[in-house]
Amino acid sequence: MERLERAGRCLRAALARGRLRRRLPALLLAIALLGSALKDSGLVPDTPLRNKRNPLNVYFVKVAWAWTLWLLLPFITLTSYELARSKLLHGRTKSALLALRRLGALLVGTAVWYLCTELFILVENLTGECSLQAKPGQPARLYASKRECHQDSGVWNGFDISGHCFLLSYCAMMILEELAVLEALAMEHSSKLRAVINVLLVSLCFLTVIWVFMFLCTALYFHDFSQKLLGVLIGLSAWYGTYRFWYLKPFSPGLPLPNIPLSSKKYSYSR
Repeated sequence: MERLERAGRCLRAALARGRLRRRLPALLLAIALLGSALKDSGLVPDTPLRNKRNPLNVYFVKVAWAWTLWLLLPFITLTSYELARSKLLHGRTKSALLALRRLGALLVGTAVWYLCTELFILVENLTGECSLQAKPGQPARLYASKRECHQDSGVWNGFDISGHCFLLSYCAMMILEELAVLEALAMEHSSKLRAVINVLLVSLCFLTVIWVFMFLCTALYFHDFSQKLLGVLIGLSAWYGTYRFWYLKPFSPGLPLPNIPLSSKKYSYSR
């Protein structure tokens, strides 16, 4: 427990005042640029991470939104309820309502993930064609989608916007935004709630490290530069459009720190 508490204190200090949150977008763009340059120059060493079936990709990145959702769900519930109960509303009913409102951010995130994923599939299908050697005596078949092409063992050549760059950047930024609530949350050192939140904090920070590391691997080993750049720009735009614009409005899930009116431009997230 002492080690967990020390880890929690260190992570809170690292996340204080949003320094990392403000710098991460520029870092992700720099990784996409430099990683692509190294990939194109042929300077990237051959490692197991080049294989799409490496464990980190199969068990984490492929289900990145599920991991993010699974850890943020209890974290947002506990921190929002406790913050509202102790500092803002002093009522269990209103505290629960605020926690439910904040959980709306996860519904929004799920919608962003689903809609963008479907958009990427649509773009790839509309811009691609199937490379497949026709059988003798049979006319060449026209394929409408990547799935149909792969069913006949063909290779689909289309504009494949990097879903990894989109989702990993969006998940990492969303986690850092939600962790900002810890700046205003005060709990007794010996409380069980503090221990649970410390476990979630360490887990979420570890997950963010994995997302940024796998973002780097994607930049080094996969996709063209334009596909990666568009993917990360869409991910950052989704984050900015929600946490830096929509969530400042009254009719929204709101921001993790509701101690300042949501419509105020002086909210700490805008600084």
